[in-house]
Amino acid sequence: MELRVLRYFLMVAREENITRAAGLLHVTQPTLSRQLMQLEEELGVKLFHRNKYRMTLTEEGMLLKQRAQEIVALSDKAKAELSRSEGDLTGAVSIGCAEARSFSVLAEQIVAFRTVHPRVRFHIYSATADDVKDRMEKGLLDIGFLIEPVDVSRFSFIRMPVRERYGALVRRDSPLAEKEAVHPQDLLGMPILFGNRDGVRDEIAGWFGDLFDSMEVAVRYNLIRNGAALVEKGAGVALTIDQDNIGENLRFIPLSPALEIGSVLAWKNLQAYPPAVRCFIEHLKNTI
Repeated sequence: MELRVLRYFLMVAREENITRAAGLLHVTQPTLSRQLMQLEEELGVKLFHRNKYRMTLTEEGMLLKQRAQEIVALSDKAKAELSRSEGDLTGAVSIGCAEARSFSVLAEQIVAFRTVHPRVRFHIYSATADDVKDRMEKGLLDIGFLIEPVDVSRFSFIRMPVRERYGALVRRDSPLAEKEAVHPQDLLGMPILFGNRDGVRDEIAGWFGDLFDSMEVAVRYNLIRNGAALVEKGAGVALTIDQDNIGENLRFIPLSPALEIGSVLAWKNLQAYPPAVRCFIEHLKNTI
C-alpha cells in the first residue's frame, strides 16, 4: 500500500463522493477510481458501498480508515521531526491532554519554551488517559498529561504541582446549587454522571462508601464537556474535577469529605525522541 493511495482513500472516505474527493486531491475522477479499485484488489476486500450519489465505508473500509489515519499521522510526524534547520531548534511536540485546571501549568511551560524556541510547534490532543496512553504506545503522541489514577509503570513521568479537587456539577436551579459542599447522602435519589474510566469509578465508589450501591448511575462519559452539556439539559449531577469556563448555567460544588487527585506528565521509557521533544522534556524536568 502506497502512502499516496492511503491519502486518496481517506479523502474519499471523508467526502463520501468521488467527484468532490478528486477535485480536492487535484486528480481526475477516473484516476482516483482506478487507484481505489487497485487498493481493493490488493487487499482482497471491498472497501466502499457504492451507489449513484454516495460512497460509504464497508466494515473492512472502516477498519482500514482507522489504520490509514494512524499510518498517515506517523508519516507526517516523522517528516516534521526530521525537517529541522541546522543550528535552530525546529520540529513538533505532540501532547495528549486530559481536561483539567492544572493544564494551565503545562500551558505556561509551552509558552515559555516557545519564547526561546519559536520554531517549535505544539499539537494538543484532548482525550482520556487511556486513549492518550494508547496513542503514546503507538508513537502518535510524544507526551501525555494524565489525570490519576493511572498506571504509568511503563513510562517516565513527573508529577504536577497542582492537585485536582472533585465536586458536583449541577444546574443553578438544582436543589444542591445553594450548598457550600455536597455530601454522599445529598445525592441519594439523584441521577449521577461520572467518567467512564475504571479508576474514576473506583474513586467515586470509595467516596460514597456503602451508599454507592444505592446510587442511580445514569451516564458515564469520557470528556467533561459532554458531561456538562448533559447536566445543563437536566440529565443529573456530574461528579468531576473542577473546570474553568463550565458554563453560566452550571455550578461546581466541592465534595465533602474532600476528594482530590493528582496528575502527571509522562513519556515513553527509552524512546529515541527528536531534538524538539527531548529539549521540551528537559525543560519540563527543570521547571515543574
